[in-house]
Amino acid sequence: MALNSILVIVIIGGVAGWLAGLLMSGFGFGLLGNIIVGIAGAFVANWLFPMLGFSLGGGILASILHATIGAVILLAAIRLIKRV
Repeated sequence: MALNSILVIVIIGGVAGWLAGLLMSGFGFGLLGNIIVGIAGAFVANWLFPMLGFSLGGGILASILHATIGAVILLAAIRLIKRV
């Protein structure tokens, strides 16, 4: 992965983490924690979704949506782990 790709993933992940924090109301790690989870979710989405053949198209909005879905998945998994 090139440096500019990583930078784009980090920026999109930050936006996605903020959106995921809004979607998962009542659970989260605060603004900074959700941004970090969003960045991790962007990396997960960038790795997992092409393997599954899941794509919503190209462009910045599709990337933000992918990363938001990845961040919501991570927040839900963390919520399940914290319950146990």
